[in-house]
Amino acid sequence: MNNLAELFAREYPIWHMVLRGTVVYWFLLLVFRFVLRRDIGSMGVADLLFVVLVADASSNAMQGEYKSINDGLVLLCTLIAWNFGLDWLSYRSPAFARFLEPVPEVLVRHGRFNRRAMKREMITREELEGKLREQGVEDIAEVRIARLESDGTLSVFKKRRDGNPPPTGGGPRGGGLPGA
Repeated sequence: MNNLAELFAREYPIWHMVLRGTVVYWFLLLVFRFVLRRDIGSMGVADLLFVVLVADASSNAMQGEYKSINDGLVLLCTLIAWNFGLDWLSYRSPAFARFLEPVPEVLVRHGRFNRRAMKREMITREELEGKLREQGVEDIAEVRIARLESDGTLSVFKKRRDGNPPPTGGGPRGGGLPGA
């Protein structure tokens, strides 16, 4: 019974664990957001960060690197609170959402590579061509816009087969849909 009490006793004060979790979370969030590149087709930065930190904190609590389960639970609760809070703030504030996630980057416009954006994102022509082929693009001239989204996915908008851009809606009937 004495061992059970040690298992749940806290070794560190709660504020210590909350501060540790907060500092690590924000440090890694800023490193992932502003230093590391985003890859085409990867998870969102905050999602990846959350998974890694929760796995590490859980591992420490389960493996006994903390002397008690409660220390690990306090750290996990801190990480969960920050993740929820940032999601909530991003939902409520477009400015905060732009801070957390990079804006979409146009990599191809009207069949031409945007080399400046590709260089900024550290994406080679070969990488981009491979991802375009996965989207069914045989020739770069088919692409009206290819955009690297904030979550790392590639959105591709093709030109129409007749070479004209797709209709923008409106028109003489005002609806943009046939028969409207």
